[in-house]
Amino acid sequence: MDYWSKLYIPTLKETPAEAEIDSHKLLLRAGLVRKIGSGIYAFLPLGAKVLENVKRLCCEEMNRAGAMELLMPAVVPAEYWKAGPRWNAAREIMYQVASAGEKAEFPEEPTFVLGPTHEEIITPLIGGEATSYRDMGKTFYQVQTKFRNEIRPRYGLMRAREFIMKDGYSFDATDEEATATYQNIAKAYERFFARCGLKFISVEADTGVMGGAFSHEFMVPAEVGDDDVVYNIESGYAANVEKATSALVPADLEDAAAVGEIEKFETPGVKTIEKLAQEPFNIPADQQYKTLLFVGDDKLFAVVVRGCDQVEEAKLGSLGYSLIRPATVDEIFEAMGAYPGSLGAVKGTIKNREKLDGIFGDNAIRLIGNGVTGANEKAMHLKNVNVVRDLDIDRFGDFRKVQAGEPCPVSGKPLEIQRAIEVGHIFKLGTKYSENEEYGAQYVDKDGNRQAAVMGCYGIGISRTLQSIIEQKHDGNGIVWPWSVAPYQVIITVLDPGMEEADTLALKLGEAAEAAGASVLVDDREERPGVKFKDADLIGIPLRLTIGGRGLKNGEVEMKWRDRDEVQKVAIADAESVLVEGIKAKS
Repeated sequence: MDYWSKLYIPTLKETPAEAEIDSHKLLLRAGLVRKIGSGIYAFLPLGAKVLENVKRLCCEEMNRAGAMELLMPAVVPAEYWKAGPRWNAAREIMYQVASAGEKAEFPEEPTFVLGPTHEEIITPLIGGEATSYRDMGKTFYQVQTKFRNEIRPRYGLMRAREFIMKDGYSFDATDEEATATYQNIAKAYERFFARCGLKFISVEADTGVMGGAFSHEFMVPAEVGDDDVVYNIESGYAANVEKATSALVPADLEDAAAVGEIEKFETPGVKTIEKLAQEPFNIPADQQYKTLLFVGDDKLFAVVVRGCDQVEEAKLGSLGYSLIRPATVDEIFEAMGAYPGSLGAVKGTIKNREKLDGIFGDNAIRLIGNGVTGANEKAMHLKNVNVVRDLDIDRFGDFRKVQAGEPCPVSGKPLEIQRAIEVGHIFKLGTKYSENEEYGAQYVDKDGNRQAAVMGCYGIGISRTLQSIIEQKHDGNGIVWPWSVAPYQVIITVLDPGMEEADTLALKLGEAAEAAGASVLVDDREERPGVKFKDADLIGIPLRLTIGGRGLKNGEVEMKWRDRDEVQKVAIADAESVLVEGIKAKS
């Protein structure tokens, strides 16, 4: 049992200017964290308690799934990363560590880095010793501080430079066993987020620079989320917008026949899709071909989508490029002979076609059939452009962002899109890391053959989950903590501290609550009742008991659950039993 007067709980009446979203405001106002630097936060005592509760629940579910906890260093030799498959992709978000000494300087190639994740460490760590098929079927995890050189930290713990993460890694002998492990961990994640009191969605996700066969994200719906989730409740389909598909283009769609010869026409001052859709041209965006250029691994390529669509850059990873960026104006002109606003992919109109590693058409442009595109000449466009006859497409694929209302790929019913916060991500990595000879993650099978371990990796943002709970569980008065993660589960508010009868009853009820399994905070401060009530609501303790002189005269105490409006008056003689009964119902 703790007493408020002996603790450090610096609540704030006003919201600091730095906070943009509700959960960030409440983190600061409830005295959970304080900002040390951009994207860097200290956890104060209440915040540390919640963090520990979230971590405990996570570890319990990982242990229940058969995983083993270990701890790897945060400072790691850069050589481990350089030996792996994603050094070039990841180094821009990694902090490097200088050697000690007055004249220490950062070398062009760092010697040590701060780990944003640990695939490059766990693979040689375990792979170097697990050499037999008997050593396979193992899953390891850690809860550790991670570091990411976030360019624009924001929203408190949501997008921070230093954060707490649970990362896990599995090693299996076969693909089937790896899939079973993946599904086992996915169930553990579902149990964990449910125990945290969160409403969440498991969605198909892009594997990104991690690679691997497939992945799923665990998303918490929230208006301030940093990702879009595409879903249909009826069918159960759900995917991150980076991965989502739709049934917009029918599987049996026949390509349209040409309607006439290509015609060139003047379009003075037209440099955008929107401008071409206006008077005097009136060409709808969904009848225009939009040509965009990118650079993938230093190779220039083009993507053609409908004018009403946006390219989903994550989907461009299916083309086999590791690092992708938009092409510069100069790079575009050198290949196309024209600037953005006049670009097109019609055969014979591209100045230096050989400079393009490929031209890739989104499947949805087949819905246009015959449309309008740039002529690769200033203020000129082409009409009657037929997909099959005229466009210089090397390959078709899914490169566009799905839009709300499009048919679900499972049921055909309209898709919905909602913002959400990513709190967990799991990957079936396959052999991307283990087949690396420098990592040594190979084993000898029953027949004496050398095989690469089939790996999986599993991440949960512990500190991000903490803030996500606040984002989903709050009202106008403050945080509404779920019982499982609250810093204290019961707060006993003594309105007349120093009154022997009040203090004695507070002690008695506190001990009964602790015996029933609850953590207890006694507010014994010399403050006005209004201040105490407001602070109790702000920090979000699930159950509040109020003991005051007037109530004692009437032989009663007040009991109020944080997530309910009503206040229950309980006879002192019954208070202990009612309290214990309420705690047991929550435990």
